[in-house]
Amino acid sequence: MKVLVLHGPNLNLLGRREPEVYGRKTLIEINRELTEVAEELGVELRIVQSNHEGELVDEVQKAGEDCAGILINPAAYTHTSVALRDALAAVGLPAVEVHLSNIHAREEFRRKSLTAPVVLGQISGFGPDGYLWGLRALVKKIREAGANG
Repeated sequence: MKVLVLHGPNLNLLGRREPEVYGRKTLIEINRELTEVAEELGVELRIVQSNHEGELVDEVQKAGEDCAGILINPAAYTHTSVALRDALAAVGLPAVEVHLSNIHAREEFRRKSLTAPVVLGQISGFGPDGYLWGLRALVKKIREAGANG
């Protein structure tokens, strides 16, 4: 089983960017932890970070060809990208949305997720642990669907 892990804009700056909001862990450290959990679960990850909306859309579309699911932190595109939302809906893969901060406790414009309605669920506010929990939940749901479908 292969899972796409998709990191949106500015997540390449983790560890330095507003550490009081996003923590001190770098994206490299988060990806390392995700890879360890993936090995434990027996799944392969394709990890991509991009600051470009079109590239994120392309990656979602490619995932429809060779992945069983998507773990996504759309970052700022959570609140603005109809294109990313439509790509997630179009490929129809199970997906989990992750946010390091609690987007519902932040500025008003961050409280609306355009992608949330087309994913299985959202984990928000638990820092890097949310990625690990999201991966575990996604793999569990994919396996359950395979056993039942």
